[in-house]
Amino acid sequence: MKKILNDIAFWAIYGTWYGLSLLPLWLHYLFSDILFLVIAYMLHYRRRVISKNLRNAYPDKSDEELKQLRIQFYRHFCDILVETVKYTSITDRNIMRRMTFKGSEQVAEILNSGQSIALLLGHYGNWEWVSSLVLWVRPLLTNNSVMGQIYHPLENEVINRVVLKTRGRMGSDSVSMKETLRWILGNKRDGRPTILGYINDQVPTWHNIHHWLTFLNQETPVFTGIERIVHSQNQAVVYVDVQRVGRGRYECEFKVITREPETMGEFELTDTYFRLMEQTINRAPQYWLWSHNRWKRTREEFERRFKVVGGRVVEKTANDE
Repeated sequence: MKKILNDIAFWAIYGTWYGLSLLPLWLHYLFSDILFLVIAYMLHYRRRVISKNLRNAYPDKSDEELKQLRIQFYRHFCDILVETVKYTSITDRNIMRRMTFKGSEQVAEILNSGQSIALLLGHYGNWEWVSSLVLWVRPLLTNNSVMGQIYHPLENEVINRVVLKTRGRMGSDSVSMKETLRWILGNKRDGRPTILGYINDQVPTWHNIHHWLTFLNQETPVFTGIERIVHSQNQAVVYVDVQRVGRGRYECEFKVITREPETMGEFELTDTYFRLMEQTINRAPQYWLWSHNRWKRTREEFERRFKVVGGRVVEKTANDE
């Protein structure tokens, strides 16, 4: 019975979502303009977090400059919401006009050689539309390469299905973080090179903190699991540099970091990614996800509560005091 009810709810929600996506994009942006007024001036959505993040990242900017960045962020954030809805039914031709990719030939060359790719990006520009890279790369392939993106399953099963159906409409797989290595190894066993997108500018749990670096003027804990996968599977690493060139228009450039990960030292790959991500953000800060509480974990608290034993992060006990 639960499955039947979930199916009914899924098709009801997805049908409504799809119906809304059929509206012309100019009307979506009209909704975005109205939503902007609501969340920026009435709800003050996560205003404290956004202001704190901007102030810490750019201490040399004036209050007025930081205020303008916050307002511009709200505008872009609302655009992202309506663009995500539109993605459900947008045509291949339209999305390829609005989301272009430079360097697709080099990415295809790597996959055609049989080497898999770890694709690194951040919550910048429109990360949901990046999955349309399938339309640019697949026509250049001479083998049965598989494309996918990492996702974090949502608690609500019905909404999770809606999101997955939308994200996979261009033909890429959505791979949960826990299934990442299994997905890679399964395709490798079947002779299919993979290109898997990782968004790595998120907050690791305490037990996943193995490296700290300076990012946007702040000491930042970072994920290093991608680096371990890349080294163990000898994958090429490619960064996606995104620029917003107009409302609903983005230009992406594939930048190869390395095809020989074994030549890079410990955490060098992670450091390189965050340096590139920082350059992207500093070029136009308003298009990054400032509402995300990226710096809620501090080294001081980490060192007070945890220790590293045999490469594993474990909580300290009374005997460690």
